[in-house]
Amino acid sequence: MPKESNFYERVYAVTRQIPYGRVTSYGAIARSIGAAKSARMVGYALGNSPYDVPAHRVLNRHGVLTGKHHFPGTNLMQQLLENEGLVVIDNQVQDFEKHFWEPPTNQGDS
Repeated sequence: MPKESNFYERVYAVTRQIPYGRVTSYGAIARSIGAAKSARMVGYALGNSPYDVPAHRVLNRHGVLTGKHHFPGTNLMQQLLENEGLVVIDNQVQDFEKHFWEPPTNQGDS
């Protein structure tokens, strides 16, 4: 994969790779692009992501839907995840470890 020009674009490139029905964390994306201590910045990037980025598949490290306020309506993030077969109870994906997708490391490095 060619090196993306900026942090946000690298975050979007990794997020677009998350398979249907799987989830990952802000920290896992940060580690995958070589910015391990930038999980919060990944969240900022996803809060401003284009519509073709499946940001609903990115959760905190405990599987909690911490970014749900960035989606229109009250439960859109949860609905999108449930449409993919995940179970969400009290804003947390159940069996998070089972559904977790580990992004490849060093995304964007040549």
